[in-house]
Amino acid sequence: MRVRLFELRLLALALTVLWAAGGGIVLIAYRPGGPLDMLVGVTASLPLLVSVAPIVWPPLVRSDRGSAGVFWLGLVAGLLLIPSIASVAVQAEGHQSVALLPSAEVVYPWAIALLATSLFAGLGISRQLIAETGIGKRRLAASLAFALVTTTVIGGIFAGVSMADDAALRDNPAVHSRFGPTDASLTPPICGDPLKETPTAQLDLAVQGNVDSRSIGSVDLTGSRSGRDVSWTARVVRSDLFGQYGAVRTAGSAWWLEPGSGWKSVTPSSLDGELIDDTVRTQALSAGNRATAEDRGLEYVEGARARRCRVAIDGKTFAASFPQVKWLVGDASLETWRGQLDFWVFGDGEVGMVTGSLNGNAQAILTHGLMASVEIRLTATDRGDPVSITPPRT
Repeated sequence: MRVRLFELRLLALALTVLWAAGGGIVLIAYRPGGPLDMLVGVTASLPLLVSVAPIVWPPLVRSDRGSAGVFWLGLVAGLLLIPSIASVAVQAEGHQSVALLPSAEVVYPWAIALLATSLFAGLGISRQLIAETGIGKRRLAASLAFALVTTTVIGGIFAGVSMADDAALRDNPAVHSRFGPTDASLTPPICGDPLKETPTAQLDLAVQGNVDSRSIGSVDLTGSRSGRDVSWTARVVRSDLFGQYGAVRTAGSAWWLEPGSGWKSVTPSSLDGELIDDTVRTQALSAGNRATAEDRGLEYVEGARARRCRVAIDGKTFAASFPQVKWLVGDASLETWRGQLDFWVFGDGEVGMVTGSLNGNAQAILTHGLMASVEIRLTATDRGDPVSITPPRT
């Protein structure tokens, strides 16, 4: 019996730590500029009041079957929280989103985790008030009622405050955003609608590679594009290389730069796949690939309203969309790799940001490796502003 009490208290402590981590991230990092930013963080921490209860009053059940069910209830709550917290942490780190309630797909894991945590706590509280052996009908009914009421109240408070803060942001939109229009009346198109071709853009692309969570290198690319003309340079860092690549195409001429050599003249057609954001639009975000895109809801990115969408992607399409990945993986085949991309469509119908990852077998990169992954983050900002592409200084 003491062992079960210890296990239940330990599980309750783990749930408390997870809820504290999720609430803490929102409280510290959620700063979109609304009048209720701090209050949103406080309400995100309300589940702590529930998760602490089973530490004091463990939901002990005498029967083996009931005890296993209660333990799995708490475990499910934790398993649902971990990826949700990771998603919020990534958003906070990359300043990708200011909307905490963008869509049902994002909200439901939190709601189910809160319901499971509340039921876990309710079974412990009801044990102090109702004297029944095992999980009796009265105890179970009281626990379910506690879980439903608690989830409704906490969820309602959090949703109400978050939506009020989001509404305040829409009523007071930013004057200007490098990501797109700030007019709150503009509704970004749905994920499967045709994407508008971006005439000009300032480009930033970051690529990170790792094998078994150990870094194998990075690519940091910056540049600009105007139509089919482009100019960019990329710094590549690997264990065996620290160098710069580059590409320029303008006025029917093209140049290419590799580490250890200067700019060399090449045929303009050789840079057809090096247009960065436009290459991604025509490859990974083609109409066929977006036919089954998942709508992740509306968000604000630096004051610009956008629709966040997600698509699955295979290795071949990923390599065609981001040819820079070859500087990290070499000749390794990505045919069997799989991953996903999130892309943000703004009020002007153009894509201004893409993030994602791809995973696969690492042995072609490092013979002793098991799992390799590549992560990307692309932004196309100041779209439509005048851009001048000039030949490089050779």
